[in-house]
Amino acid sequence: MNHTPSVTQCSQTDIDVVIIGAGPSGSIAASLLHQQGKRVVVLEKMQFPRFSIGESLLPCCMKLLEEANMLDAVNAAGFQFKNGAAFRYQDQYTHFDFTDKFTPGPGTTFQVERASFDKLLADTATEQGVEIRYDQTVESVDLSASPKLTVRDEDGERYTIEAKYLLDASGFGRVLPRLLALEKPSSLANRSAVFTHIQDNIGDKKVEDKAFDRNKILVSVHPKNKDIWYWLIPLSDTKCSVGVVGEPHLLGDIEHNLQDLLMTMIEQEPSLSYLLSDAEVLRDCALFNGYSANVSTLATDKFALLGNAGEFLDPVFSSGVTIAMQSASMAVKCAVRQLNGTQVDWEKEYCAPLMRGVDTFRTYVEAWYDGRFQDVIFYQDPDNKIKQMICSILAGYAWDETNPFVHDSQKRLNLIVELCK
Repeated sequence: MNHTPSVTQCSQTDIDVVIIGAGPSGSIAASLLHQQGKRVVVLEKMQFPRFSIGESLLPCCMKLLEEANMLDAVNAAGFQFKNGAAFRYQDQYTHFDFTDKFTPGPGTTFQVERASFDKLLADTATEQGVEIRYDQTVESVDLSASPKLTVRDEDGERYTIEAKYLLDASGFGRVLPRLLALEKPSSLANRSAVFTHIQDNIGDKKVEDKAFDRNKILVSVHPKNKDIWYWLIPLSDTKCSVGVVGEPHLLGDIEHNLQDLLMTMIEQEPSLSYLLSDAEVLRDCALFNGYSANVSTLATDKFALLGNAGEFLDPVFSSGVTIAMQSASMAVKCAVRQLNGTQVDWEKEYCAPLMRGVDTFRTYVEAWYDGRFQDVIFYQDPDNKIKQMICSILAGYAWDETNPFVHDSQKRLNLIVELCK
C-alpha cells in the first residue's frame, strides 16, 4: 500500500515573504528583505553545495552584492579575478576591459564555481538572520487569498506555509511557471550547451598569436560556422570551465558520449585546441538543452518571478546571474512598499523596468547569432567612446538609460553595424 503523507497546517501567518530557491537571486532577495525588518522563509529543494552553471559574473553584480551586505564575504573568498571579456574568431582577437566603460560603477568582478559561490551567499544570508530550509519541494501553490504553498520536507512529510507575498527564485526549476501554467515560448532559437570542468594545463601557452588572459572569459567563434561558439572561463590558476554552444543539429550526437562530442568540437577551433592540448577532464560532461525560456506574467500583487524563473536568454554574455540579482533588488523594493501598505503597480514598477535591461541584453544576443554584433566586436578600428558604451552593457549595466546603446539599443546597434560595413 502506498503511503501518502498527511498535510500539516502550519500556523505561520507572521511570515511576510516566502522565497522559492536559495540561489543568488533568492539569497540576495532574502537578505534585502531581512534588512527591511521583514520575516522571510526560503525554501530550497537541494542541499548546498550543489553544481550549477553560470560561472562568469559581470561587474554590475558587485554593487548588488554590496547592497545585500555580501560583498566583503565574496571578496574574501578567493574567487578568480575577472576584469573583462575576450573574443576570438579565426585569426582575430579582441578584448573589452570592463574598467574602461561608459557607466560608473565597479569594473571588475569574479569567475566562480557556482557550488561554492551560491553556498557562500546562502550562508551569509543565514548569518544575517534569514531562515533557509533545505530539502524542501514546493508541490502546489494556492493564490486564492494570501499565497499558500504545499511543501514536502526532507522526511517526505507535507505541510503548508502561508505568507503575504511570494518570490520565485527557483532558477531553471521554474516552479511557479510550471505550477501556474505561465510558460511561454522564447523568441530565441533552441540551442544546447555541452560543458565540463578541466585541469587546463595551459601553462606558458601565451605566445602572441594564441593570446589568453586568465582574468577574462574567452569566447571563441567556430572558424567555419559562426552560429557555434565556445566559452573558456578560468576558475583558478589551473582550472577552467569549458563549453560549446549551438543548435543541436550543428553540434552532432548530443544523446550519447558528451565528452567525445565536446573534445571533437574543441579540436575544430585551432586556437582553443592549442590552449587545451594538455587538458584533463575533471568531471562528467553535462548537457544544458533548450535553455531559453519565457513567461506570460512576471509579477502580480501575489508573486514575482526572479531571474531564470522568469526569462532566460542565452549564456553568451553571462547575463543570467546579473539579471537574477537585479530582479531580486527591484522586486524587493516593490514588495517592501506593498507590505508597508502602499499599492504597487507591479507591471509598471517591476516588470517594465526589469525588462528594459533584459531587452537590451536580448538585442545583443540576437545580433550575436545573426552575425551583426560579431561584426561589431571584431571591427578592426573601433571608436573608443562607442566601445566604452558597448563595454558597459557587456559589464552588466544594461539598465543605464543614460547610455545610448541601452536607451535605444536596436537603432544604435544597427547604426554601428552599418558604419562597420
